[in-house]
Amino acid sequence: MPIYEYQCAKCGHTFDHLARTLTDTAKECPECGAADPVKQLSTFSASVSEGRDAGACSTGTCPTGTCSL
Repeated sequence: MPIYEYQCAKCGHTFDHLARTLTDTAKECPECGAADPVKQLSTFSASVSEGRDAGACSTGTCPTGTCSL
């Protein structure tokens, strides 16, 4: 189930909404109750590694074992 980010056009409050179905959208702002909040474009991160766990350090030199390379 995806989590979408919405912003209220009336008060500007930003909030998350867990969509349980494809047609499930946020109906109102939880802060002020205004109808029809606007779905925001958000970024996400994905990592693909061949033969390794996703997110594993490819150089082996990162102190946490994960890196942004």
